[in-house]
Amino acid sequence: MKEPGRYIIGAIALGVVAFLCWYFSSIIAYILVSVVISFLGRPVHDLLERVNFRGYRLPSSARAGITLCCLWAVFIFFFITVIPLVSSEFKVLGSINISTVISRLEGPLDDLGRWLAGFGFSDPAGAIRSLVGESMKALLDMSSIKETFASLAGTVGGIVIFLFAVTFISFFFLKDSGLFPRMLLSMVPVRHEEGTRNAVDSIRRLLVRYFVGIFLEVLIVMTLNIAGLSMVGIGFSHAVLIGLVAGILNVIPYIGPIIGVIFGLCVGVATRVEMDPYTVMLPAMVYTGLVMTITQVIDNVVLQPLIYGNSVHAHPLEIFLVILAAGHVAGIAGMILAIPVYTVLRVVSREFFSKYKLVKSLTKGLEGS
Repeated sequence: MKEPGRYIIGAIALGVVAFLCWYFSSIIAYILVSVVISFLGRPVHDLLERVNFRGYRLPSSARAGITLCCLWAVFIFFFITVIPLVSSEFKVLGSINISTVISRLEGPLDDLGRWLAGFGFSDPAGAIRSLVGESMKALLDMSSIKETFASLAGTVGGIVIFLFAVTFISFFFLKDSGLFPRMLLSMVPVRHEEGTRNAVDSIRRLLVRYFVGIFLEVLIVMTLNIAGLSMVGIGFSHAVLIGLVAGILNVIPYIGPIIGVIFGLCVGVATRVEMDPYTVMLPAMVYTGLVMTITQVIDNVVLQPLIYGNSVHAHPLEIFLVILAAGHVAGIAGMILAIPVYTVLRVVSREFFSKYKLVKSLTKGLEGS
C-alpha cells in the first residue's frame, strides 16, 4: 500500500478510536478509576500473597476480595466517623452572620489599615474589609455546599452504579494483575508488544508509589493539623473540619494549601465572633496560621520530595512547570492529574522515542524504574 493511503487509513482509524473513547467515556472512566483503586490496593494484595499458613496460601480471588474489603472498610469508617462531625460543623458555620463577623473585626481591620496607610496605600482599611468579607463569604458559603449535596442526593442511582461497576472491575484487576496490560496489548501491533509491556510495568510501579504516597500525605497533613490545632486551644470539632479540608485541598498543588490555610483562618474567626477580637480572636488566628504553616513546611520539606522525587523520579522544577502548564490548560483538574499523566507520557516516550535527545534528558531519572 502506498504511503499516502496508509496515512489516510491511520488517520481514519485514529478518528474512530477517538470517537469511541468519547462515546464510551463513562465506561473508560470506570476502568481508569478501577485501575487507580487496584494500584492503591496492590500493596495489601501483595502482602496477603506472602501469607503462608502451613503451606496453604490464599487464592487470588480471596486476596482480591479481602483487599477490596479493607479499602471499603477504610472508606466506611471515614464516612461514619468524620462526615457526621463535619456535617454538624457546617451547620454551625451556616448559622453565622458574615456581616456580624466583619463588624466585630472593624477595630483590628481599621488599625491594620492605618498602619498600611503609613506606607502610602490609599484607603487600605476599606479595601481590607472588602477583601476579608468577600473571602469569608466565598469560603463559608453554605448554599453552594447544600446545592452540591442536593445534586449528589439526586443522582443516588448513578452513584450506586458507579460504585458497583468500579468495585466489580477493581476485583478482577486485583485478582489478575496482568489483566489490564493484556487489554492494552490486544490493541497494539505485535512489533510494539514488548515495549508496551515494559511501559505498563514501569507505569504501574511508579503510579502505585505515587498514589499510595498521595494518600499517606493527605492523612499526615490532616493528622498534623488536627493535632496542632487541638494543642493550641482550637476546639476538636473545628480542628477536624479544618484538618480535613486542608488535607483534601493539599492534593491540589500549590493553590490547595493556600486555600486550606485561608479556610482555617476564616473558621477560626467565624467561630469566635462573640469573643474579644484583640485578646481571643487575633491570637487564635495567629496560632491557627502558625500550626498550618508548620504543617506545610513539613509537607514541602519532607513529604513532597519523598512522593514526587522518589515515586516519579522527576526534578522539582520540572514538576512545577508541568503543573503550571496543566493548570493553564485544564484548571484545577489538570493540576491534580498533571503528575500521573506526565509520568505515563515519560515512560511511553522512554520506550518508543528514546533515540531523541530531549526524550533522553526528560526520562533520565526513570532508568531502572
